[in-house]
Amino acid sequence: MRQVKTCAFAALAVICVMLMALGCADQAKDTIQTEVKPQEQKTIVQPALKSAPADRITYKVTTDRERSVLWEGPLKNKPKSFVGGHSGNKIELTFTRQTQSVDDEGSAVVKITINALKYLAKVRDKIALDFDSSRETDMDNPLSKLIGQSYTIELTASGKVSKVIDVNDARAAVAGSSISNARAAQLLSAQAITEQHSIPALPVAKKKQLIPGKTWSDIKTFSFGPMGSKSFERIYEIKEISETDGRQIALAQMNAVPSAAKAKELYKEQATGLFSSMFDNTETYTGKLWLDLTSGQIEKYTEEFKSDWVAVDPLATKQETEPDMLRMSATRIYRIERIE
Repeated sequence: MRQVKTCAFAALAVICVMLMALGCADQAKDTIQTEVKPQEQKTIVQPALKSAPADRITYKVTTDRERSVLWEGPLKNKPKSFVGGHSGNKIELTFTRQTQSVDDEGSAVVKITINALKYLAKVRDKIALDFDSSRETDMDNPLSKLIGQSYTIELTASGKVSKVIDVNDARAAVAGSSISNARAAQLLSAQAITEQHSIPALPVAKKKQLIPGKTWSDIKTFSFGPMGSKSFERIYEIKEISETDGRQIALAQMNAVPSAAKAKELYKEQATGLFSSMFDNTETYTGKLWLDLTSGQIEKYTEEFKSDWVAVDPLATKQETEPDMLRMSATRIYRIERIE
């Protein structure tokens, strides 16, 4: 019986590796729902983005998604077919955002022009793609055709992409059948554009004075396929307001807690998850926002989420000093920084 159970644990390890290779964790959409708590309506602050026609700002957005499966038990017990490691991609996109028009609600139609791109992808610790638009050796890569391309989006006063208006010319420029063409097309998908250009840290509320101690929150949900979904309330608090070169810069700290509002909605999915009940899970989720109050523009925003799932062979005896153990991890990093 012991051998049968151990084989079952080994089979679980191999299945997890297969899921990692398929990238199921990154196929599902991450969703954001901004909400203001009723008791906070009187103190919430709306540092609305200020836009005016002809405004030009250059930003660099970095998204880093990684998942891993590692065997942490005795090497002699590791399944022969188990090949763990880290997989994922890191994308650095530098672009200029030019405001074309602004409506009465403060929503702006903006033109995005791509200036530079770095794209690093790996599968089980092996580099699958390494592109850098600044390297002459990468000029023939289809991803280089993205440089100089433009598309138009609608950006709300609270920093959210409400509409992708026109991206057809950019998509046509990278049309093709290669893997790099596919990667370029994915960067121009509505989901990717929304993720790249939305500022998740700004609240939805009426404009009020911004002072240290004020808080607001929103809901963020991550989906990890067979491992289930996780929903968090991201709570932002203004820590300080300083003056730099004649500008007022507000610093807000973000800390996340499991969302009670989404608990019932996700309960059924978590309860019926294929593997989630076999693992112990821990996670951390933090971030920071720097907001230029003088210009009404984002200076920098960064957040990092990490989740670990650990499974231990249930038949490990007390005499065993090192039981068979399997660790799965997922990391999501988002960063946007004003360049000029």
